[in-house]
Parts: sequence; C-alpha cells; structure tokens
Amino acid sequence: MNLVDFKNSLTLTQPPEGVSIPLQALWQDAKADWAAAHDLVNELDLPKASWVHAYLHRKEGDISNAGYWYRRAGKKMPDYSLQKEWEEITLALLAQ
Repeated sequence: MNLVDFKNSLTLTQPPEGVSIPLQALWQDAKADWAAAHDLVNELDLPKASWVHAYLHRKEGDISNAGYWYRRAGKKMPDYSLQKEWEEITLALLAQ
C-alpha cells in the first residue's frame, strides 16, 4: 500500500485490512475521530505508536504532553504543518 492508496481508503468506513495499529490511528485521525485515534495508540509501548501519540497531542494543542511522546519516540517535535507531519508518519509506517 502506498500513500495514495491509504488516502483513498479514507472514503471507506473501516481502515484497510492488515494495516498496523499506528496506521489505523492515523486513518481515524484523518477521518476526524481524534478520540478513536488516541485510544488505539494510548497503551502501545512501541516507538512508532509513540510518534503517532505525539502527533495527536501536538494536534490537540497539548504541547507539553506531545513533547513527552516525541521523546519516547526518539523524534524531535517538528515546526511544520500537522498535515505534513501526518504524511511523513504515514509514509514511514507504510514503508515498514
């Protein structure tokens, strides 16, 4: 699956079969369901889930909490748009 396919799946009612939980969270976020996205990654102790978790808190505006999760993910908080970060994370996770 590539980024175009993933974005096209946003017209569906469920995330694509076989995608990771962090990708499912990004899919839910893109469908404007922040709470569902957060629920998916909230208890996962994986760097990629922490990255998504950090992004979600940055989007929420909770910068302090976002910083914690970026550190857990081994990432620096970006200074560019949320949309660009969403695509960056999605591309990275699709490549795994």
